[in-house]
Amino acid sequence: MTRPLKIGVSCYASAGGSGIVATELGLALAERGHEVHFITASVPFRVHLGQERVSVHTVETLDYPLFEHPPYTLALAVKMHQVASFHGLDLLHVHYAIPHAASAILASQMGSRRIPVVTTLHGTDITLVGNHPSYHRITRWSIEQSDRVTAVSDFL
Repeated sequence: MTRPLKIGVSCYASAGGSGIVATELGLALAERGHEVHFITASVPFRVHLGQERVSVHTVETLDYPLFEHPPYTLALAVKMHQVASFHGLDLLHVHYAIPHAASAILASQMGSRRIPVVTTLHGTDITLVGNHPSYHRITRWSIEQSDRVTAVSDFL
């Protein structure tokens, strides 16, 4: 192995399938000597604070009366950019196309140094959310703009 990588991982922090896959992969990478930074709304379900080479950076949204729904996707992009810049991340690995891939692409474009984005598709982000008229184009764009795309099954 060359030098250990500094990897930003973004996922849903819940006990759902995509969150579990992302968390377990991140923890396994940390065990292999890589530095893993989880960038999420809350501490991922299987992460225990204080684990070696594992950091958690939570996203804060603004509770502002004008916003009917706080713009989490934008806050996530800013947090990804901040973590990547401060910690010198080598790449962002995001799980679930929306909002994580879209946020990562924005974060990558914000700085003076473009950060590679790896997007892992998990199923319903393509078959359900990605097919909805409100999200189809942004889902497609996020995937097309990713440097690498992986999927949890051949079906995707």
